Amino acid sequence: QVQLVESGGGLVQPGGSLRLSCAASGRNLYVNAMGWYRQAPGKQRELVASITRGGGTNYAGSVKGRFTISRDYVKNTVYLQMTSLKPEDTAVYYCNVYNYLSEYWGQGTQVTVSS
Repeated sequence: QVQLVESGGGLVQPGGSLRLSCAASGRNLYVNAMGWYRQAPGKQRELVASITRGGGTNYAGSVKGRFTISRDYVKNTVYLQMTSLKPEDTAVYYCNVYNYLSEYWGQGTQVTVSS
């Protein structure tokens, strides 16, 4: 079993920055892809960014150039650095991790962009 602990959400003004973190822990960890999804009220959950075990990254078009995903292989932690935040980035952000071939989700952290 894998546990995911997210942190870093909150309230920020438009144009501001936040960094989300998600740490994976458990026995027999072999973390493959890691990523972040988000879900705004009344909308479907969507991929924000992902990073493979080899370091390859993928971003949603709406965040490309503003968000950066990275990972720490020793700490089994994935980060999402968010800059130039917009009100439309407001959502619950979920960490997503593949351990071997099994998929795990974090509990979600709220990000609100508002003046």
